[in-house]
Amino acid sequence: MSYREQQKLLDELKSFERVMAPKDKEEYKMFLKRQKDDEDFDSISMTKLKSLHSRYYKTKDKSEFDKFFKPKPDNQ
Repeated sequence: MSYREQQKLLDELKSFERVMAPKDKEEYKMFLKRQKDDEDFDSISMTKLKSLHSRYYKTKDKSEFDKFFKPKPDNQ
């Protein structure tokens, strides 16, 4: 796994740090320390990071926003 992917996952988790369970927060902080040391994560660590990411980071369904951008009806 690449350093860029690690950084992206950690950045996306940053805003969820305050709502994480204590065990998850501790694990997240360890990942941050390892990232600061410019260390590439091994496959086990990357799997843990991805599971942590999937637990907290949810992608939004963008189709919900379509109702705000529908064209106006013609008054003919």
